[in-house]
Amino acid sequence: MLVSTLALGIILLGLMLWAHRQPKPPHQAARAAAWGQLQALLIRLPLALLAAGFIAALLPQEYIIQWLGANSGFSGILIASLLGSVLPGGPMVSFPLAVVLFDAGAGPPQMVALLTAWSVLAVHRILAFELSLIGGSFVIRRTLVSLPLPLMAGFIAQWIT
Repeated sequence: MLVSTLALGIILLGLMLWAHRQPKPPHQAARAAAWGQLQALLIRLPLALLAAGFIAALLPQEYIIQWLGANSGFSGILIASLLGSVLPGGPMVSFPLAVVLFDAGAGPPQMVALLTAWSVLAVHRILAFELSLIGGSFVIRRTLVSLPLPLMAGFIAQWIT
């Protein structure tokens, strides 16, 4: 966490210096945009963390280890891929849930598969956005091409760990 915080700080410093060198520095616009995003996070993030905490408390750890643990192999990667594809919402839901599952005993390959499935196969995004905006023909092609990706990512993660 320290490394990511330092990296973000360095990136921010670089962006601020770059912005300061512009003929009309956009500091005020950047602050306004950041404040708007922060306001949304101030509501969503605590709710997502509480929901993830309740999930951790309600799901017995034995089930998580059995179904998604490091020793669950192919079936765990497959279950995680299916779970990831139906996870609703954005990163405020999926990442806290992944952390809770990981802390409760889910294996790294399974969590790689879960997050990969969430990012490339999210059913809610396909139904809400892709079908209406891009069209069924493209969505079918993209989904078929993307189907093996969570499994492949899980297997690669299993191979390197």
